[in-house]
Amino acid sequence: MGETSRMTIRTLARATVSLAALSLLGAGVARAQSAQPAATDNGSTVDTIIVTAQKREQRLQDVPIVVTVAGAQLLRDTGVHDIKDLTVLTPGLLVTSTSSEASTTARIRGIGTVGDNPGLESSVGVVIDGVYRPRNGVGFGDLGDLARVEVLKGPQGTLFGKNTSAGVINIVTAAPSFKFGANGEATFGNFGEFGYSGSVTGPIAADKLAGSVFFANRERNGFSDVDVGKGPRTSREDFNRSFWTVRGQLYATPTAEFDARLIGDYSHRKEQCCVGEQIYNGPTAPLIAAFASPDPGLRNPPNPYDRLAFANRSSAQEITDGGVSLEMNYKVPQLNGAKLTSITAVRDWEFKQGQDSDFTTADIFYRPDNGQQGTQFQQFSQELRLSGTYGKLDYTVGGFYANELLKQKTALFFGTDYRGYVAQLFSAATKLPPATFAGLLAPSAPGLGQLDVYKQTDETFALFTNDTYHVTDKLELTVGLRYTNDDKSLTARYSNTDNGATCGAVNNPASPFYGFGGTLCQSLASFNPRFDGVKNDRSRSETATTGTVKLAYRYSPEYLGYLSYSRGYKSGGFNLDRVVQRTSTGYDPVLDTSFKGEFVDSYEVGLKTTLLDRKLSLNGAIFHQEFTNFQLNAFNGLYFTVLSVPTVTSTGFDADLLYRPFRGLSIQSGLTYANTRYTYDDARVLGPKCGPIAYGSTIPQTCSLLPGSRVSLAPLWSGSFSATYERPIGEGLVGRANLGVKYNSDYITGSDLNPVKKQKAYSVVDGRVGVGPENGRWSVELWTQNLFDTHYYQVAYDAPFQAGSYDAFLGQPRTYGVTLRAKY
Repeated sequence: MGETSRMTIRTLARATVSLAALSLLGAGVARAQSAQPAATDNGSTVDTIIVTAQKREQRLQDVPIVVTVAGAQLLRDTGVHDIKDLTVLTPGLLVTSTSSEASTTARIRGIGTVGDNPGLESSVGVVIDGVYRPRNGVGFGDLGDLARVEVLKGPQGTLFGKNTSAGVINIVTAAPSFKFGANGEATFGNFGEFGYSGSVTGPIAADKLAGSVFFANRERNGFSDVDVGKGPRTSREDFNRSFWTVRGQLYATPTAEFDARLIGDYSHRKEQCCVGEQIYNGPTAPLIAAFASPDPGLRNPPNPYDRLAFANRSSAQEITDGGVSLEMNYKVPQLNGAKLTSITAVRDWEFKQGQDSDFTTADIFYRPDNGQQGTQFQQFSQELRLSGTYGKLDYTVGGFYANELLKQKTALFFGTDYRGYVAQLFSAATKLPPATFAGLLAPSAPGLGQLDVYKQTDETFALFTNDTYHVTDKLELTVGLRYTNDDKSLTARYSNTDNGATCGAVNNPASPFYGFGGTLCQSLASFNPRFDGVKNDRSRSETATTGTVKLAYRYSPEYLGYLSYSRGYKSGGFNLDRVVQRTSTGYDPVLDTSFKGEFVDSYEVGLKTTLLDRKLSLNGAIFHQEFTNFQLNAFNGLYFTVLSVPTVTSTGFDADLLYRPFRGLSIQSGLTYANTRYTYDDARVLGPKCGPIAYGSTIPQTCSLLPGSRVSLAPLWSGSFSATYERPIGEGLVGRANLGVKYNSDYITGSDLNPVKKQKAYSVVDGRVGVGPENGRWSVELWTQNLFDTHYYQVAYDAPFQAGSYDAFLGQPRTYGVTLRAKY
């Protein structure tokens, strides 16, 4: 897909939104006076919840899968706008962001993929209205009006395809209604937060065509203050919010057998994000301080929760996301009403980013915010499936095709202090005066450094079937199978815009300091002059057969027990970063950066119960998951190394509870225990990638720590609790309150398992109280997130080029505000 295709996708998205809006304006207003809002039945029984975890509508209590589901009202009560907000409702789900909002990663039962390297695909799939998003960060954004969100735990590759080896976040937005309705909200909060959204839906052509339009705009000041030092950065805040999004839909039902749903959406974000706060300053801190005056801010121990970051370069980011999808369903009369479903989608997502890459006010190196650093995904996907019933057999058969174009631009330029700082490092290592080296290093100049371009195409084709045979009225057997072919091709172009001169004379074999300085320059891949002008073309092809076998037995209307086996798959790929390897002549570029596909075998025993006159559901499952060729994306402070870890296992249990004891009270909670560990016993099996590959590299230490250790970002215990209570308070008014709690036990946040990066056990508490009339026409709500201002790391990492120093991306501080809602 080129620039023309990109413009076409965005034009289609905008056209769909505009068409839906114009149609509604022309047809919906005339029907407004007769419309009445639908009532929410808080006293409904728990066994009426419908999910599509197996791509057909089923009651939650009939599905032999661990599923946490949140409906529209609960999502509003808990303030869910994006996938990160879902963590408060889902035990065992952890969502983190690092160097940008685009680097958002979801983990289930301790399994996920570090999101900063786009060459690695996701372990947890994000599916929105039946359309797969290629990376978690691509699916991060305001989700709009929602019908429900389903979090499926364990491998889901049979029906949802590759890159769902840990689970799926299945998001279903609200479809257009044939009854006119309009909703609006405005939110005001601390940190200068202001946001508003609105939606309108209704019939366009009697009972044949309906439409809806949703729009939202959200603004907020930054969570962190920034000391900009000597600049050139001017923004003195970070982690702010500034984006808008629009979604339009058309829903057609021309006949009783056929319906179609056309969706177009477009979003735009332009923010400052994300700087890291210092958590420990090591022996290089005095060297940094020499260039970061007047106040380097390098205190020991630092207090990261002062939320004062140090960055003299811009962290501006810009994200645009748009797409169009068309879902068509036809009930085939000749096949006893079997449903033929087609979902066609095109999407275009682009991310541009600036970064102060040393995270200090010393000007060592940076990524420019002028478009030279960024990522773009363009995607076409087509799914065709047939679902029906033949006698005792419920069947689903289908095919899937996707064509994805990934473009990555990697820029790392040297700042004005680079030469002086490196001279100080050389001096500290050799005990010679810094002036000895300053004259040998080339002077820094704007635009000098690393400038690489990657272009990767990924073509995927799959055939699948998932069939349930009802052996008796109580016993059913489900067998699923999927065959996937994945072809990737990579074109990489490496460039050193300084023509290899940045390391200066120390890189000359005739220099007396070549043995130290030249080797150092080569070992740091970003500086290595041997990359300059290198062209690298690679391709890889992979096939995988995955599937599932489930045996479910309904003991009675109240009890369903099941056994299941599932095999999942996460495709291999290419590390989109520079990699070097030590040879007899120094450090040479590694051109084959491919890594293997990851597989998982999962075993599960579960029980679903519906008790207390259908007011209580209590579901539990014991699981054991074995991963082979686990893809570990290790960061050493400058670049990523992908390690294929032989084996990882995750063993534990999930428990979920939903209790509606009487009208007005609903309690939803869950608990997950997941012991997720590297289970091989010899670090040498990882091969040469675990050698001393770079100055200050943590990779050798990482390899030695992995065997037998718990995986990073994998809490042993995770629990969630949400309670909503509603009751009349007089004068025709109703009060409504929600309390949510999420707990995680301790875990290490860095993939190198360095104990400095450990996060202690913590809980986050959210709350909301509101009042409005019984007819739901309006409401006023007071809310808070992270009520007790709990301090926690999202991810801690090595401070780049500062051996022994560490920074962290922090969790959100306490926020609070008021939301006004109106409904018609």
